[in-house]
Amino acid sequence: ASLRGLCARPAVLSLTFWLVCSTLWAGSAPDTPSFRNDVLPVLSKSGCNSGPCHGALAGKNGFKLSLRGYDPDADYRALTRVALGRRVVKTAAAHSLILLKPTATIPHGGGRRFRVGSTQYQIIADWIASGAPPPQSGDPVIETLRVIPDRVLVEKPGEKLQLSVKARYSDGTERDVTQWTKFTATNDGVAAVDEGGSVTTRGHGEGAISVWYSSKVAFSMVSVPFPRELEVDAFEVLASDSFIDQRIREKLSQLRIIPSALCDDSTYIRRLYLDTLGVLPTVEELALFLSDSRKDKRARLIEDLLKRPEYVDYWSYKWSDLLLVSSRKLQRSAMWSYYDWIRQSVQENKPWDVFINELVTASGNTLTNGAANYWVIHKKPIDVSENLSQAFLGISLTCARCHNHPLEKWTQNQYYGMANLVSRVSLKSGRLPGEFTVISRHTGDVNHPRLGRPMLPQPLDGEALSLETSKDRRQHMAEWLTQNRHFARTVVNRVWANFLGRGLVHPEDDLRATNPASNEELFNALTEDFVRRGYDLKALIREIVNSAAYQLSSDTNDANAEDDKYYSHHLSRRPDHHRVPG
Repeated sequence: ASLRGLCARPAVLSLTFWLVCSTLWAGSAPDTPSFRNDVLPVLSKSGCNSGPCHGALAGKNGFKLSLRGYDPDADYRALTRVALGRRVVKTAAAHSLILLKPTATIPHGGGRRFRVGSTQYQIIADWIASGAPPPQSGDPVIETLRVIPDRVLVEKPGEKLQLSVKARYSDGTERDVTQWTKFTATNDGVAAVDEGGSVTTRGHGEGAISVWYSSKVAFSMVSVPFPRELEVDAFEVLASDSFIDQRIREKLSQLRIIPSALCDDSTYIRRLYLDTLGVLPTVEELALFLSDSRKDKRARLIEDLLKRPEYVDYWSYKWSDLLLVSSRKLQRSAMWSYYDWIRQSVQENKPWDVFINELVTASGNTLTNGAANYWVIHKKPIDVSENLSQAFLGISLTCARCHNHPLEKWTQNQYYGMANLVSRVSLKSGRLPGEFTVISRHTGDVNHPRLGRPMLPQPLDGEALSLETSKDRRQHMAEWLTQNRHFARTVVNRVWANFLGRGLVHPEDDLRATNPASNEELFNALTEDFVRRGYDLKALIREIVNSAAYQLSSDTNDANAEDDKYYSHHLSRRPDHHRVPG
């Protein structure tokens, strides 16, 4: 009867015979498609579970999927249980709404997403005809994603190349997932990409092609050098032993961007004072430096400035700004306690991982332990987890509070697992104004708003704790945070932006997977050196300001006038960029 009703529609009549045969054929398929690793990628590639469609916060027309298939269990329920199971008809796959609507066989607000008989259609039909098996706990899980080639140098605009994407799973298998991958270009002016991964170069410079598949993101970097002749000594100004200069020289040479000359002494001393101390040199200090004839006088000046009390003032101010020290948020006595702890840490050159570990695990009286005031400013667990991830990992989680993140891989479940790591902190008021005691409790959880229950306390992509653990969950958070690769990268990027005018990742606190660095090799080298030196901020600053790259003039040449991200010249900044503490 249902088949007769279907055939009665003129728009569908021509397809009926094919659909019936397709269903019969699908039932005999030797391999049952996996819901997690076959069906969901088809829906993602077709855009069915994208933000504007059924992956939106409220879904569309009563049909809601998780964004890009990050929640297979919920998606399975939505397809097979909700709406009386009409979306999947196990006894007749071709009658399933999940096939009829995206093929536009019956009216569909999203239009045609794939055609009858296409590979996408057949995968879903085979899965339904096999009984629509749910996601299994033993299903292979994607571990890594790689794009081939991951880096390519193209001599001129107008050339084409084809990208290939491989996914490696927990069972050791590797699959070509190119046709199910979403491709986007970060710089269409240099390289554009179509849905199938075919790249066309359009202009000179460098652009990344982002590849999305399942929960993973990878990049292929496409470089198109500028068409100019280079002198033999074009990059001589960067020919130092500094690994910073080596990485920048390699990038500029590859793109054929000629660096500026070194700045003069008067420019350098002014620049260094402002960037390191937040103040200008005095007339006497300027005259003394200009009259110094020693070849290493710039390196000597750096060492002198790192010992100055103004250095402590300036960087205490910067980290206080990051940590939201303000009399609008704290009583005056508490504010000074918080600031004094930060200042003492800067004066001691406390390793950055120790500094943040003390902050995250702080307990006790807020007037005697200044770090504990962090928990007075951020009273709600969701505020704490969002601030920690943004300030110290460069990751914005706010979108995942209500739904899976549209620009990242983080799910709503992960968001509330993260928040549950900091849910067992309470404040006890003291006798003095601004006095609180921060206490770590053994009870208290944050409920997931949709599920109505708490998630296991778990950092992003980290190890989960039991809900019954007696361990201070904040300690687990601090250990994961300070060992996270993004932790070191974030502070390196902030410090680099302070001295060079632009972060290697821009904006400087936006280290999401889909925002690649302008020089990933340099970023990795700086991060590795920072970690190897024990998270020593002075060592990081010393390395940066001793480099020739930092000492380049802001005067441009014909080859680098348009460059604002490869550090071929010093970026000019407005004077109010340097906010000097009063």
